[in-house]
Amino acid sequence: MNYGIVIFPSKKLQDLANSYRKRYDPHYALIPPHLTLKNVFTADDNEIQKIAESLSKIATKYAPFKLRTYKVSSFQPVNNVIYLKVDPTPELEGLHQDLHSAEFLNDEPEYAFVPHITIAQRLSNDEHSDVFGSLRMMGVEHEETVDRFHLLYQLENGSWTVYETFRLGKDC
Repeated sequence: MNYGIVIFPSKKLQDLANSYRKRYDPHYALIPPHLTLKNVFTADDNEIQKIAESLSKIATKYAPFKLRTYKVSSFQPVNNVIYLKVDPTPELEGLHQDLHSAEFLNDEPEYAFVPHITIAQRLSNDEHSDVFGSLRMMGVEHEETVDRFHLLYQLENGSWTVYETFRLGKDC
């Protein structure tokens, strides 16, 4: 089965992202706006139990932290993805690193970690140019506290749902 690890932002930030995603992101109906900590990986039922135990231990290492979005950016020319840029805090960097070096999850990420929330993807070059040209002028200043991350699994129809939630901090 396919799994992934994400942070879901607050409803306010999800609503902002969705106002663009419903028009520019073909994954809009498959998963809410999110910040990916670990891309898709596969595991069987036995493995996922052990992975969940590891994730629980990782969560205790980090206190809740501030998540700040501050502009619209793009991954072009690598790909035509437009996103809300998230400030790369030490906590986010540490979580990402731990999730890629943890037991059962030890692998190298495909790309360098750029914390973000996707708002548009799979656009043609002309679409990307037009949409990015207008969205990058938009002021995006948002800050909130993150106190959890989520292990998701993919359903047969391609949509994603929460398998388990991990609260940050030692007192959880």
